[in-house]
Amino acid sequence: MRLPALLAALLTLAACGQAGPPPGFEGTPSPALFEVSSADGEVEGWLFGTIHSLPDGVEWRTGPLDDVVSRADLLVVEVRDLDDAAGLRDAFAARARTAGQPPLADKVPPRLRGDLAAILTEHDLSPDTFADIETWAAALTLAQYAETGDSANGVDRALLREMPRAKVVELEGADAQFDVFDRLPETEQRDLLAAVIVDMERNRESPAVHAADWYKGRIDHLADRETSAMLADPELREALYAARNRAWATRLTALLRRDPRPLVAVGSAHLAGEDGLPALLSAQGYTVRRIQ
Repeated sequence: MRLPALLAALLTLAACGQAGPPPGFEGTPSPALFEVSSADGEVEGWLFGTIHSLPDGVEWRTGPLDDVVSRADLLVVEVRDLDDAAGLRDAFAARARTAGQPPLADKVPPRLRGDLAAILTEHDLSPDTFADIETWAAALTLAQYAETGDSANGVDRALLREMPRAKVVELEGADAQFDVFDRLPETEQRDLLAAVIVDMERNRESPAVHAADWYKGRIDHLADRETSAMLADPELREALYAARNRAWATRLTALLRRDPRPLVAVGSAHLAGEDGLPALLSAQGYTVRRIQ
């Protein structure tokens, strides 16, 4: 599972100067796109799996997606104000610091301390960077260094630029999204930090694999406990994924009952697995059909 939309906006990691599509992004794009219909076959809306940062030169727009964008009456996203970098930093900083934090290495199991040290060295980060930073915030800060590309190329940002603000609905917003992490018990915050380190080391040899899979529409593994240390932890899976999806599904069923047809554009992991939005909406009686 990739981390939420606003996090990519906190740190820009650019892959600049790319001529043509980067490796892994050749051929026809096919990001996951679903059509949501009522029991009588009326199209009520769509679900589109986004990615929050991409390398330069990736052309991801397709005919089916352009058709949906032209037909949608609303755009539904995780966080609406992704371009408000100062506001996002303030929301993060307001929650991230508590004096008297133990050293970061003391927050991870002994077996991962060497990996943590290697990550800090690789990205020229001093352990002092995390003085007084709460564990969840340290985990999210580290996770940004695993992102490939540039948040300016994020798919959600591109869609937000096309839709008038009055027609954009956010499912959480920055404050609520950070609160999900800030409310985790310290034991789970430390599990999150460990999971971020494990996943960073797991993907070290192929850092762009998730972005390339997104490009080809391969999303099923994103919610797989075998490929995500974060989602392999039952408490983290519930707090960061399943519970949020259920809350979103409740909001979406209310939206879908109205006349305006929404295009719901959220991180691709939220469309995968038995706890994903397609499965939850199907359980509410909707027909959810993948059209790309």
